[in-house]
Amino acid sequence: MDKKIGFIGSGNMAKAMIGGIVKSKLVDPSNVIASDLNELALENVKNEYGINVTTNSKEVVKFSDIVIVAVKPNVYDIVLEGVKELIDNEKIIVTIAAGKTIESIENVIGNDKKVIRTMPNTPALVNEGMSALCKNKNITDEELNIVKEIFNSFGKAEIVNEYLIDSVIGVSGSAPAYVFMFIEAMADAAVLAGMPRNQAYTFAAQAVMGSAKMVLETDKHPGELKDMVCSPGGTTIEAVKTLESEGFRSAVIKAIGDCIEKSKEMSK
Repeated sequence: MDKKIGFIGSGNMAKAMIGGIVKSKLVDPSNVIASDLNELALENVKNEYGINVTTNSKEVVKFSDIVIVAVKPNVYDIVLEGVKELIDNEKIIVTIAAGKTIESIENVIGNDKKVIRTMPNTPALVNEGMSALCKNKNITDEELNIVKEIFNSFGKAEIVNEYLIDSVIGVSGSAPAYVFMFIEAMADAAVLAGMPRNQAYTFAAQAVMGSAKMVLETDKHPGELKDMVCSPGGTTIEAVKTLESEGFRSAVIKAIGDCIEKSKEMSK
């Protein structure tokens, strides 16, 4: 890829994305730049990935063809206001924040600018991220695919309509937190039964990772895969019975529903 990529912000998500881009050799590190007010954070990302760094966000916009705004939602408008005079009709602005709609970004930088709204998640830190992308009317399919290639460099990416972003946040963006809670609970149960905690985390986490891989690679329905483990009168069906009686699935459905509703509120 011959595009220059810039990051405004160099926090965990930005570092994960930069790592994926550089390690996959999608672009040369000399064609990547990041800005941050935290000079120590910049020094760390420069030393780790060999990219350009600056404390001035305007330098990022000047340098880049694709600008990824990787700051907290509450400062998005302030950051964009500070650089909007440098955003021409050819630069692609990529957002990664919950609650920041394409319209809200256009209201700051202009509705004639190129905007792609995305929602990645934290497993990008280990190159297993899941991201959703949607575009405004000014983005071509070719440009969207270029940005998708960037997000594929640290996991998987899917193109969706913007109205689905709230659902993406519920089932993917926020989901690592639910999975971490599930792994922790599984490990607690094993510790209660006498297993050392570090070993319990390994068993629980590997079981979750392997199960997820089976869903993605076998093309079988999760219910079918569950049935394959449940021998008649066995240990697994006993555990499944307890999970059902304790409202496991309904709790998950309600939690994700609440997450989606919160995301919708944040977009108003």
